[in-house]
Amino acid sequence: MKIKLFSLSLLTFMILSSCSDEVIVENYFYDKEDYDLMSQYIDIPTSPYDYTLDFPDYITSFVRTDVNANMATLGRVLFYDVNLSSDRSISCASCHKQELAFSDNVAFSKGAGDRSTTRNSLALGSVINFSLYYGDQVFNGIPFFWDNSAQTIQQQSTRTIANPNEMNMPLHDVVDRVNELPYYAPLAEKAFGTKTMSETDVLDAIATFTNAITTYDTKFDKALESTFKTYGTLNGKEKNNFADLTAQENAGKNIYMTNCSACHGLLAGRPGKINGNNGLYEVYSDFGEGSYNGNAKFKIPTLRNILRTAPYMHDGSLATIDEVLDHYSTGIKNTTGLSDELKSGNQPKNMYFTEDEREALKAFFGTMNDNEIVNDQRFADPFKQ
Repeated sequence: MKIKLFSLSLLTFMILSSCSDEVIVENYFYDKEDYDLMSQYIDIPTSPYDYTLDFPDYITSFVRTDVNANMATLGRVLFYDVNLSSDRSISCASCHKQELAFSDNVAFSKGAGDRSTTRNSLALGSVINFSLYYGDQVFNGIPFFWDNSAQTIQQQSTRTIANPNEMNMPLHDVVDRVNELPYYAPLAEKAFGTKTMSETDVLDAIATFTNAITTYDTKFDKALESTFKTYGTLNGKEKNNFADLTAQENAGKNIYMTNCSACHGLLAGRPGKINGNNGLYEVYSDFGEGSYNGNAKFKIPTLRNILRTAPYMHDGSLATIDEVLDHYSTGIKNTTGLSDELKSGNQPKNMYFTEDEREALKAFFGTMNDNEIVNDQRFADPFKQ
C-alpha cells in the first residue's frame, strides 16, 4: 500500500510540475549549433520535410516514389539562392516562381546584370513530375529547354547557371562560392557526408529538389483517379465523360481530345509529340530545335497549370489564354515546316472555335490547376528576408 501511495504522489507531483513549469525539449536532426547558425539565414524545419512522391493510384502502379530528403532540402536552398549568380541578384526561382506553378509572368525573364533571357521561362509545374516526365522511368526521357537540347536536369542546370543572360556563373565558381557560405556545410554533411560540395553534388541536389516538385492535386487528376478505381485501368476510358467534371468541363475535354491531344497528350502527362511547329510566324527569327535545317521546331509542353503560366509560346508573344485560342482558331500561319497535325492539305488547319467552345476549353484547362503546389511549404523560399 505504501508503494502505491508513493507512486500516486510521485505521479501527482509530476503532473503538477508539468503544469506549473512547462519544459519544452526540441529534437534537433541537425547539431543544435549548426541549426542555430543556419537559422540566421534560412528558415528550415528542425528535421527535413518528407519529400516522398505520393502519386494517385493510376500513376503509382509504375513509378518510383522515394526522394532523398536531405538532398532535396539542400537543393531547395540552392534553388532559391541568389548567390548562384554572378552579381548575386538572380536565383533559379527568379524565373520559376512557385505562385505561378514555377513559371514567370513576363515574356523574357531578367537575368544577372539586368540582361534578359531570349526565350520564355518554361513552367516546372507544367508536368506532373520532373523525374517521371523528363526521366527514364516511363517515357524514356524527354529533353529539356524549348529546343530540347539538354538531356538531363544536371546538363540543363549547368547551362542555365552559366548562361550570360541568366545567372552568368561558371559552375566551378558557383561551387567555390557556396562552399564559402556558412549555412551550406551542415546541409552538405547531411546530404553527402562532407561539409564541402563538388560540382556534381550541387547539380544532384538541385535535380533532387526539382524532381520532388509534383503537381497532381487537380480536379482532372481526381477525375482520372475515380475512373481508374471504377474500372481498374484507364485503357482509353479517359476519353469518356468524367462523372466528376461538369458538362462544360467535359465538353472542353472532348474538344481538347479532338483538336489538341495529338500534340499535347491525352492525359496531360506525356505529350503526343516532343516538338513541332504551330505556325506562330510565317518567317521565324528563332528556329529552336530546327535551326540546322531552316524549319522552326520547339518543345511541345503539356498543359498542367496552363491558366497560371501566361504568357505563352517559346517567346512569350501570346499574353493570354484567349490569344492562344485566337491563334489556333484563325491565326495559324502557313510557314515552312508547319506540323502535319495543323495542316489540311497545303493550308493551315484553323480550328474556328465558337465562343461556347472557347469557354468550354478554358473550363477544362481550369481542371488542371493544382492549388497545392503553389502553397506547399516544402517548395517555398527558405531564405529570411
